[in-house]
This record gives sequence, structure tokens and C-alpha cells, in this order.
Amino acid sequence: MSGFAGTVNLENSTCDLELLVDGQVALVADARIDAREPGVNDHDAILHAFEKWGEDCVDHLIGDFAFAIWDKRQKRLFCARDHFGVKPFFFAHIGNSFSFSNSLNVLRADARVSGELNEAAAGDYLAFGLNQDLATTIFRDIQRLPPGHKLSITNGSVTIRRYWTLEARNEIRFRDEQAYVDRFNELFALAVSDRLRTARVSISMSGGLDSTSIAAVARQLLPEAAAVHAFATVYDELIPDQERHFSTLAASHVGVPIHHLSADAYSLFEGPLDQPEPFLISPLTGQFNDLLELMADHGGVALTGYDGDALMNEPRVGVRQVFRKLKKKKTRILYPEWIDDSFARRINLKDRWQEPTPSKKRPGTIRALQTKVWAPLLEGYDSSVTGLTLEVRHPFIDLRLVDYVLSIPAQPWCTNKHILRCAMKHRLPDSVVNRPKTPLAGDPALHLSRRASVRWLDNFEAAPQLSRFVNLSRRRPLAEEETPDALWANLRLFAFNHWLTHSLPIKRMMVA
Repeated sequence: MSGFAGTVNLENSTCDLELLVDGQVALVADARIDAREPGVNDHDAILHAFEKWGEDCVDHLIGDFAFAIWDKRQKRLFCARDHFGVKPFFFAHIGNSFSFSNSLNVLRADARVSGELNEAAAGDYLAFGLNQDLATTIFRDIQRLPPGHKLSITNGSVTIRRYWTLEARNEIRFRDEQAYVDRFNELFALAVSDRLRTARVSISMSGGLDSTSIAAVARQLLPEAAAVHAFATVYDELIPDQERHFSTLAASHVGVPIHHLSADAYSLFEGPLDQPEPFLISPLTGQFNDLLELMADHGGVALTGYDGDALMNEPRVGVRQVFRKLKKKKTRILYPEWIDDSFARRINLKDRWQEPTPSKKRPGTIRALQTKVWAPLLEGYDSSVTGLTLEVRHPFIDLRLVDYVLSIPAQPWCTNKHILRCAMKHRLPDSVVNRPKTPLAGDPALHLSRRASVRWLDNFEAAPQLSRFVNLSRRRPLAEEETPDALWANLRLFAFNHWLTHSLPIKRMMVA
């Protein structure tokens, strides 16, 4: 990760960024730009695109990026965030000062930015597990630039616009069925290759088709035996699980060593929990952090299999039937009874749950990729959150690959990952290629909550601020929660209290 920050004085139209190009244009960025010309680095690619197309440069950039450009000639700041929100971008507009960074904690440390909470975001986390507004953070004074958006400041005026929308394109038709698979293989290899740029890479690999496919392609691109290592979290006792078997089988077939992290050894809320926002605190955070640390020990780049399920799992029925079904479907939201009534009324909490509007064309894929959980999940891998010198990259959300998959006929290619199964035939074991989607047979948190060793979670010391949001007298003991939804809501209450106690306080710094 490349950390960056800057401030614009809106009163006199000055910026504190160092000038890089002819003394006129400055750039700060955390970016990996794909499809660059040979010999052009990421920063130069952004600057060249800006010089050629101005603010429309984002229409010509592919990759994961968050950047800010100060144009001294026009006294203009231009910022942008990548299509899916892999790279974070935060800003605070306080009086005549506009500050920005790709790290939330950097802005929090600015004494001009208050530590007051955004009540709507807090309520969303407690009720639903994630902020329903991708343009805000848990802090009142700090906003986030949503994925696929750009921001500009001219003459003291701040403008934010969407530059990209996920949608199905014109349908591609080939006469030969193999041509569909060949083109997919070409784009998939390109997506993995552009995310390597390294001599050593880690694969977060289960025994499923998505991550093992990435391992197979990465192994071909990096043929040295020590270059690619796979890492997997497995359950051997707590929950019946075959991930150790299938991940070992795939790793052996591909020819990469695999390291298994047994999740049976972890309890709830183990490991470091200090995080910028409460969404990123999970009861299973210990195993997540340890897996990332193992991958960081191998090298500075890791690849994940997120998320072939969203990209290539359209329902088998016709589009019209799916659209009608999705339109009528009402998601059942478990509303925690311990949320304070006056607080809930104040922010209109019960009406804040938002579902993406289903698309008439490719409703399954677009609905899945539009869910609000994506950007926070991807942000959770960022170095500013993990504290590791590890950049996690996600080949399946390569823009070129996504556009292609949304352009080919859903039937049969994107039903049950048919195109990926065809592409991986003979490259992975048949048992992995033909393996159906196999989620865990139970919820780990629900199993762990039955252990006496976690009863301390029922008797935590409440932070003073907690009473603004919840009525603890209504909270039930963990052991009385009978469903995963109810349990996870209960655990979110503990996580939020822990965040208020340990992560909310931060050293404030005066900025000139």
C-alpha cells in the first residue's frame, strides 16, 4: 500500500501536495493500473491519462486505485476511486479546509476533525451489520468516496459524480462454443497476471473452484516451485468440513505447497480487534488476521477468489421469472430488540435497510455485485486496516473479466459457474471442477457460543457512549440465541462496545 494524504485550502485555492510534473500537476495515489504501455509506471499512467482526457481519465483506467491530482494551472483538485472500491478514499470538509487520505485513521488524527459519531452509520452496523450509506463513515465529519465515483474541487466548490455503473453490456455471440471458453481463459489469465507483478505470491485458497482456479493460473505464470504458496483455513473438529481434503488435492494437482490454519483452535474475538470502523470487527477476526500474517510472511502480494459466486451463478430460470421473483422478494431483517427505541426513531432506523434494485438483464450477477457489503469487505484487506505489508488483490473483479461475463449468454455459461468449470477442465482435479458449492455445515460462531469459555461476552463492561444506542437490559445471553442471525446481532453489540472502548480514542494532532 502507498499511504497518502493532503489538504486543500478552499479560501485561497492552495494545496500542500508536492508538484511532480513541470511544476504544475501533483499526484498522490495508491494504485495498480492495468493495461499500461510498456515502461510506464502506475503514477505516470494516471498522469498521462489526466493530461489527455482531464476528469474523463477514469473512463480509460483499469485496475485498483485511489488518487488525488492537484492541477495548479486551474487551481483544481481531482480525485477518484476504482470501480469496485478495492482502494479506500476518505475526506473531511471542515470550514475552508478539505483534507483527504486513503487511511481513515490519518484523518481521525487531525485535530480539526471531531470524533463525533455518525448515528446513522452506528445504527446501521448494530441493526444490519454494515453501513447502508457508502458515502459515509462511522464518523460525522469524515466521508468516503463511494466506489466508481470521482470528486473535483474548483473555486471552492466540491462536486462528486458517479463515473461507472455496473450493468450488462451488449451480448457477445460466438459460433463456436469453445470460443467462449478461450476468451474467458485469455481474460482470466490477464486478470491474474496483472495482479502478480511479483516473484512470490500467496493464494487464499479453499477447496472450492474459484480460489483453486486462481492458483492454477498463477502457477502457470510463475513456474518456479517456491513462487506460489497456498494458504487455507480449515475446520477439522468444530464443524464437519472437507476443505482440508479438497484444498490439498487441488494444491497437489497444481503443484504448489499448501499451509493449513486450523480454525478449531480459535475462540470468539481472539487476536487484535483495534479497527478504524466497527464493521471490520468480527467474532472470527483471530483466524482472519493470522491467515493474512502467514501470507505476508511469504511475500507482499496475495490473491483471493472473491467472488466467482457473484460473477458466475445466475439462476437457471428465465430472466423474466427471476426479475419477478426478485422484485417480490422481501429480505427478512432481524431487528435487534435491544436497540434503544428513541435512538431508532431519531435516525429512522427500521427504514434504512436498502437492497439493490434488481436488473432486468443478468439480475443475479448484478444484484450480487451491487450488494453494499462488497466495498467494506474489500477495504478490510487494505494495509491501513490490517497493518501488514501485504497487498491483497482480487482477480475475479477485474473490470475486463466482469464486462465479458456480463456480455455472454447467462445460459449456460454463467449458470453454476459453467464457463469456469469448462476453463479448468484438465487443469484441476475432476472432483474439484465438478464439486458443487459447499458452504460450511454450520455457523462457527453459533457453535463457539455454546462453550462455557465465552461466557465472559455476556458480562462485558459497557462503554459510557453505549447507552446512546442500546438498552442492555433487553440483551439476551449468548446461549439463548438459537439462530445465527440472532447470535451475530448479539455479537455485534459486543464488538461495537469493544470498538467504543479501544478503537474510538485516538491521538489528535494539530495541523497547521
